Amino acid sequence: MIVGMVERVIAACDGAAKGNPGPAGWAYVVADGTGAAQRWEAGALGHATNNVGELTALERLLDATDRDVPLEVRLDSTYTRDAVTTWLPGWKRNGWRTAGGKPVANQELIQRIDALLTDRDVTFVYVPAHQVDGDPLNAIADKAASDAARTQQSAAGTADDLPVPDPAAASAARTARRRPAARAGAATGGRSTGAGTGSTARPASGSRGGSGRPARTISARFPGTCPCSRPYGKGDPITRVGESWGHPDCATAQG
Repeated sequence: MIVGMVERVIAACDGAAKGNPGPAGWAYVVADGTGAAQRWEAGALGHATNNVGELTALERLLDATDRDVPLEVRLDSTYTRDAVTTWLPGWKRNGWRTAGGKPVANQELIQRIDALLTDRDVTFVYVPAHQVDGDPLNAIADKAASDAARTQQSAAGTADDLPVPDPAAASAARTARRRPAARAGAATGGRSTGAGTGSTARPASGSRGGSGRPARTISARFPGTCPCSRPYGKGDPITRVGESWGHPDCATAQG
């Protein structure tokens, strides 16, 4: 028996863009097998989209962890998860073209991620962002990525100096606890040898429309494209964005 052998590493990654596209950043946090955060890193990306931030965060995380140790990646981007676990095989077969014949967005980033995932045991776990009692690692990564996007400065640290989510989130959590709410389970999927992922119902987003009231959010019946030009997949949470349907964060930006 090998004493002290690491059985699994748990981590979270996230990206941010102030304006989408706009000043962008990425971040990841690496925990031990119990989920206790051990180290984190964040970086600036200049002017980029949220998806570039999300993909860069995953790439940096994969590059910064031991490929011989099983890794659980928690993320709140269904685009990133689906890109590397569901859509990737089809893109390769089509010569890096989408089903509609267009070049795959962020191709170079996705190809680098694909190489880092090859022959590696990685499981992806979708965790909804900005939720009451949400995933703590996701909250740390979200804060670090947002700070990097805002300041355009890189940062890194250990468990002694973890980024602390904004107090507003804690206030919202206390308010939400005073009223009953349905809890939805996270959708999980894995890719250890290039296999696709399954999925379950995705929680609705808390985006708001221009009136300040929560926007109606539904699960997409078919894949489509948001007015921001980014795609969404079947089952992804979508809401009204202008006269069309798209990502809840785009509706928030317009509001």
